[in-house]
Amino acid sequence: MSPIKRFLLSSNGRKTVMALTGLFLILFLVVHLAGNLQLLVPDQGRSFNEYSHFMSHSLLIQTVSKLNFAFIILHVLYSLWLTKQANAARPVGYQGRAAKEMTTWSSRNMGILGTLVLAFLLVHLKGFWYELKFGEVPVVLYPGAEEALTDAYRVVSEAYKNPLYALFYVLSMVAVGFHLYHGFQSAFHTLGLSNYRYKPVIRTVGTVFAVLVPALFALIPVVMYLQSAGY
Repeated sequence: MSPIKRFLLSSNGRKTVMALTGLFLILFLVVHLAGNLQLLVPDQGRSFNEYSHFMSHSLLIQTVSKLNFAFIILHVLYSLWLTKQANAARPVGYQGRAAKEMTTWSSRNMGILGTLVLAFLLVHLKGFWYELKFGEVPVVLYPGAEEALTDAYRVVSEAYKNPLYALFYVLSMVAVGFHLYHGFQSAFHTLGLSNYRYKPVIRTVGTVFAVLVPALFALIPVVMYLQSAGY
């Protein structure tokens, strides 16, 4: 067995893969948020449709997108593997006050949070990515434009007219926030970057990130729903 394969199959190797894929997905969230915030630009969806057109026609972006899907699958598989290993090593687990003193609520419930996030991703991909890729989406020609664009903005706005879907999205962002709160700090700790000097900074940055990013994502369906309702 090669040294690389032996490392990837080891406990430390699995944790490292989890940390690296998690950090990549965190970076992807920032880029994805920057694009999605263009949904709130008051220009009949032109900014978002131009962004969507660029993303779907850029070879670099499409390559990164495929890597993102691969890392999501890898992240899920390794999380299941680590959870199974942890349960086997500690079948009874910590109890009562000791559990609360030694761990955070997020860390104790990462399995549940991860499952909720995965469920959200599947619904999200079905409602948007799959629809844009394989559905019958209208096109729109903006004044001064040389070509018509796929009206991705309409797909999103129609989805957020449904209050239940908008609420589902907002509640899902709560789960994402708790997942990020533990995952952000855990990734740096696993990679050996969270020593006594940097740990407070990482904790602060991680907390701000875990609150701000999901909150901005949640703001989008709330604003778009209120706009569709005439507020």
